[in-house]
Amino acid sequence: MRDIIITLIVFGSLPFFFKKPIIGLLMWVWISVMNPHTLSWGFASSFPFAAIIAATLLAALLVTKEPKGLPLTGVTITFIAFFVWINISTLFALQPDLVYEQWIKVVKIMVMILVTLMVLKTREHVQTFMWVLVLSLAFYGVKGGIFTLTSGGQYRVWGPVGTFIGGNNEIALALIMAIPLMHYLQLLTTNKWIRHGLTGSILLCALAAIGSYSRGALLAIAAMAFFMWLKSSKKAMLGILMILTIPLLVIFMPDQWGERMDTIGTYQEDASAMGRINAWIMAYNLAMDRPLTGGGFEIYDLQTFERYAPIPTDVHAAHSIYFQALGEHGWVGLGLYLLLGFLTWRSCSWILRNTARRDDLKWAHSFAAMSQVSIIGFAVGGAFLSLLYFDVPYYLMAAIVVTRIIVANELKAAGAPTSSWRTTPSTSFINRPGVTH
Repeated sequence: MRDIIITLIVFGSLPFFFKKPIIGLLMWVWISVMNPHTLSWGFASSFPFAAIIAATLLAALLVTKEPKGLPLTGVTITFIAFFVWINISTLFALQPDLVYEQWIKVVKIMVMILVTLMVLKTREHVQTFMWVLVLSLAFYGVKGGIFTLTSGGQYRVWGPVGTFIGGNNEIALALIMAIPLMHYLQLLTTNKWIRHGLTGSILLCALAAIGSYSRGALLAIAAMAFFMWLKSSKKAMLGILMILTIPLLVIFMPDQWGERMDTIGTYQEDASAMGRINAWIMAYNLAMDRPLTGGGFEIYDLQTFERYAPIPTDVHAAHSIYFQALGEHGWVGLGLYLLLGFLTWRSCSWILRNTARRDDLKWAHSFAAMSQVSIIGFAVGGAFLSLLYFDVPYYLMAAIVVTRIIVANELKAAGAPTSSWRTTPSTSFINRPGVTH
């Protein structure tokens, strides 16, 4: 039954892509982030829904009369440069015969991020986009939180099998990113029942992240909670809520959870932690040997570790977005990735400065603030996970870019000054002379 429902929803939506490409983008996000087809047990579990949606959306963009183009911002240009460099490093990969499958996967993700930048145009687009993105993740957070409650935290929470967020560490980080964005959605709605539902979802997502037994997630939660408190306009109330809630969540977990978290302070005695450090040193040594392009995809094998790792037989994945970028794409790739994050952060800061006293742009102010909290969570948690190509942070980046342009256009239309010409974004678009917001 699930197979039929998902199939009807996907194929029933395809004709509407040509009238409103945003519908196609929302369907893509739903399928690629939530992966609802993996919840079925029949033909739908392996059916290429994502490919069909992407192909139809690209076709719709070719024939639609809606204006389209890429926004001209530093973030966009840096993202394209990073995308181009990934392709260059692939040409010089250590394992040229093995990289094709991963390269195709990454190219698809990056192309759809560019499509996202082309399709999102208005405030309504951004807000609807965030609803679909966040709820696609919250589904697993609510499900995982309930599982943790009913099992007493005795078992780990896992994500959908065969996806970016299938592992316990990966689903935890995804939920951590989603929590502040759920709070943003709370600020959007005036319906008290939806707000209460989002509050419950936030608590369950936090419990699910803790129930994943991910040590990196615990560090990310701590960093994110502190930064959220700093960004909050109601520090006293939020502080009291954290003081009451977080200890209760931790106390609820069994002794085995506490024992695992205790290994953070004794990482030298933990084989998993030391294996990650071995992989990080390998990535650094590889990058020093091949500073421009790194080793490309598929470098986590015995041959590469024998050449660059201090413990040659202890083969591990990168377990860090930073060392993954460094090892696979060299110092140039890491530099572009860090620059992308920095510019995205600055875009949020620009939005915050220029919307602080504008009630009509309060939505953008709240979005930028919670986006920075989400970025903090990913930046800390990502230091321990191989999620360089995880699409959700790039979707958030795209939404921030478009929001900044919308704000700039609104301020320009109102004749309001911006904080600094150096931080004012270009409001023009490639092949897109007129934009109506």
